Amino acid sequence: MHKERVRGVRANPVPVRTMLFLVFQLDHDRYVLDAADVVEVLPLVPVKALPGAPAWLVGVFSYHGQPVPVIDLPALALGRPAARRLSTRTVLVRYPFVGAEGGARILAIVVEQATRTMRLDPADFTASGVATPHARYLGLVAPDPAGLVQRISVQELLPDDVKALLFVSEVEA
Repeated sequence: MHKERVRGVRANPVPVRTMLFLVFQLDHDRYVLDAADVVEVLPLVPVKALPGAPAWLVGVFSYHGQPVPVIDLPALALGRPAARRLSTRTVLVRYPFVGAEGGARILAIVVEQATRTMRLDPADFTASGVATPHARYLGLVAPDPAGLVQRISVQELLPDDVKALLFVSEVEA
């Protein structure tokens, strides 16, 4: 059978390209992490504390024999530690690291109410209209039926002074 094309209308429309995101909350607001950045989602993990570190840098834990820094996102964003609930998760993400070794490293982020994923069209994300120089990790926003969600940029998560402290190799330490 021959497909006829109507002027101005495609016979086979281009599908919307959606991306998968992990949804979590900071207080009553919803945020998302690009699932492509996520390595694994774990329950809360016990960490080795790092005295003298910022309160939101809660420590390190061993992941496949490698120490991984753990960031408490509610402590970083809201000034309070993450609630210890079943829905609070440790999310391992690929953190782009520029250094002698380059590449990406694993970083753990503690987030609350991380119990689902959603698909969103990247084209639906727009600027919030508010500059957040002290919270560069707050990214673009997108609408969905329950309201706006805001994207968290893994690459912008760590302040410059903390980047200098993390992922120090044994040679540098």
